[in-house]
Amino acid sequence: MKIQTLKLNRFMLFEDVEIEWSKNINVICGENSTGKTTLLKVMYSLLKPVSREYSEAATKEAEERLFVEKLQGVFRPDDMKIGRLVSRVQGSDRADFSIVMDHNQKISVGFGNRQENHADIKTELNAERKKFDVIYIPTKEMISTTQHFNTLYEEYHIDFEETYYDLNKLLDRPLSKGPNTSEQNEVLRSFEDIMKGQIVQRNKKFYLRIKGEGEFEMGLVSDGYRKLSMIIYMILSGSLNRDAVLFWDEPETNMNPKMIRPIVKALTVLAQMGVQIFVTTHDYFVQQEFNMRMAYPELNPNHLDIRFFSLYREPDSNKLAYEMKETASDLEHNAIMQEFDEMYDREQGLIYDI
Repeated sequence: MKIQTLKLNRFMLFEDVEIEWSKNINVICGENSTGKTTLLKVMYSLLKPVSREYSEAATKEAEERLFVEKLQGVFRPDDMKIGRLVSRVQGSDRADFSIVMDHNQKISVGFGNRQENHADIKTELNAERKKFDVIYIPTKEMISTTQHFNTLYEEYHIDFEETYYDLNKLLDRPLSKGPNTSEQNEVLRSFEDIMKGQIVQRNKKFYLRIKGEGEFEMGLVSDGYRKLSMIIYMILSGSLNRDAVLFWDEPETNMNPKMIRPIVKALTVLAQMGVQIFVTTHDYFVQQEFNMRMAYPELNPNHLDIRFFSLYREPDSNKLAYEMKETASDLEHNAIMQEFDEMYDREQGLIYDI
């Protein structure tokens, strides 16, 4: 399953936008409040109800309920009224949004700003619809809280977006049977080389086993290592497979810059394996590591299609817009590079008293 196109009309910050995605890797940048995370969440909310985790919807009403509840759980509007996801204007208005996937598949959703729990849903899907996983990795790790989180989320009202609950359920899956593929082993080696250890699950708790040092509870290792541990376990359990779609919101959060290069390398191998990847970032190192793979062909021998997207506000109208380039260097609106250049200029001014 690969997302080809996303269309948003009057959805939250977006008035009217249509984005064509790469089937391999998509890197999304932009200043705060330009909708980076919104793009990931809306695509996740449209794909998750038709993924392998969910059974076939028996009726149109059941199908509608799945989509509405996923939008409510992921975005958590006040009082769970999905109408609050429509762009804010006076009077009545309506949001319409859709994704087009490979093999002419499409999912469309629409609702008015006065709707609470009703949406117009149209799905055009083939028989392969249930054979893929959709994974969303938020900025906070979850692997250190797996033991009791599901029970708490199901029995109490806690202020966590549903992406955390969905991720925790994937971490609760048992290991898959049979040997890993060569691609999986290559990704696992990349991550385990970073961490200098292996992931162990026992009684719904995770440990980092380091040769010669023993096992360490996940609560005792760094936040960055916990995120990497989640990736490793989802590969071992079969969730991250060639048919998966991976959304990762700001992977650089709590990461040492030295870890960025091997992480980008491992994500590249996942893309080679067939995973479609969407990454948001504010980080110079993340953007440039991906950028080098497009700027220098020897770093991208498999000719992966890596696309760079920049979200920005038009100066005159303040309307959200975006641009897409094949290298980050070609982006005209690149908040990361602009800030890097401004810092360099400030330093040169101090050095040379300019």
